[in-house]
Amino acid sequence: MSADESPTHVASADCDSLLLDNQLCFALYSTSLMMTKVYKPLLQALGLTYPQYLAMMVLWEKDGLTVSDVSTRLLTDPGSLTPLLKRLEGEGFISRTRSKEDERVVLLHLTEQGRA
Repeated sequence: MSADESPTHVASADCDSLLLDNQLCFALYSTSLMMTKVYKPLLQALGLTYPQYLAMMVLWEKDGLTVSDVSTRLLTDPGSLTPLLKRLEGEGFISRTRSKEDERVVLLHLTEQGRA
């Protein structure tokens, strides 16, 4: 075993890979926080939070989706999305209507204000 392959050196190299700055998940997390921070003042002027903005973008791409469709697109649980959608409806950005075919299904549409 060479000096570079000593148990202490190998353990040290393994520890380096565990440093926070060497973690991909931390880099992605930090980037996400920074993007949210950049968007915040722009969205505040519109009266939106970043998660609300994302939901609006999904509906802008394809209006008339179900709550389940939007939650799938945003990789979130429909139950956690519902309060956000109710706030958007209360602010006049979207409308929520029950499907005529299946009343368990809620359809989401941008309003004129939501499209503006």
